[in-house]
Amino acid sequence: MTDITTQYLGLQLNSPLVVSSNPFTQKIDNILAMEDNGAGAVVLFSLFEEQIRKESKNLENVYMQTTNAFADASGSFPDMEDYAVGSSQYLELIRTAKERVEIPIIGSLNGITPEGWIEYARDIEFAGADALEINVYFIPADIRLSSVDVEQKYLDILKVVKETVKIPVAVKLNPYFSSIGNMAERLYKEGADGLVLFNRFYQPDFDIHELKVLSNLDFSHPSEIRLPLLWMAVLYGRIPVSLAATTGVHGSKEMIKYLLAGADVTMCASVLYQHGISHIQTMIGELHAYMDVMGFKDIAAFRGAMSQIHISNPSAYERSNYIQILEDKKCR
Repeated sequence: MTDITTQYLGLQLNSPLVVSSNPFTQKIDNILAMEDNGAGAVVLFSLFEEQIRKESKNLENVYMQTTNAFADASGSFPDMEDYAVGSSQYLELIRTAKERVEIPIIGSLNGITPEGWIEYARDIEFAGADALEINVYFIPADIRLSSVDVEQKYLDILKVVKETVKIPVAVKLNPYFSSIGNMAERLYKEGADGLVLFNRFYQPDFDIHELKVLSNLDFSHPSEIRLPLLWMAVLYGRIPVSLAATTGVHGSKEMIKYLLAGADVTMCASVLYQHGISHIQTMIGELHAYMDVMGFKDIAAFRGAMSQIHISNPSAYERSNYIQILEDKKCR
């Protein structure tokens, strides 16, 4: 049997297929099924600072209103300092998962203030998470923000988190930086243990008859792997951090391409909604079959084989290759 073990964020994984942050991971039974079907690790759904603060505020309002109405009502509520709606369930899920599964459990945090990153990152670590993925879901809609300001925000967040926790920290990046390579290097120097390529930002749609903004989110598609595949291949061997690919993984073909580009792990979510958690086992089986056919004994035998530093024609990832493609089309 071929060996598909890998390392990610310094953690030993049984397979390079990781379940990315998604609502499926809210239930322990689903996490158990993911492990049983061959997932190497699970990234829990994101803990959003805004949601916690809103829920905590709502609870505080109820607490105050009830206390004013009934003199003895305070006895029916726990102390506010010991109670956090939202975060408590999240942290309990981490604890339960760590008790019942052997694969690594990675927390996911999406904050908006320095205090939120510090407080909840520390809570996630104390709950027992093996690592933390910081999902900087920040859309710079303020036109006064410069690119320097945007980049510094990411670096400041990473610095705060790294000063707060001792567990490995991965940064989930978006593809919209003007120089992704430079940004990746700066994140590495600020202490990032891993980079996840790429975040899929919410992109609104319009109802042209009702004249309303539609709040919907489409599943990813395998064709979306090309942009992260490019940057995975460029970054591999140049930035000494763990690399994860998290866009468009719907089958073994996308997994293999990402691994050839240099990914340590590939992440999936959309395909689980379309085909069920058992599809993990299908993809893992196809990966083994591919390795048998190609004569690869382990993941290390082909990881990064198609990266820019390893292929015979590195310009295939650059402008010159695009010009060659256009020239070839003219000759047809």
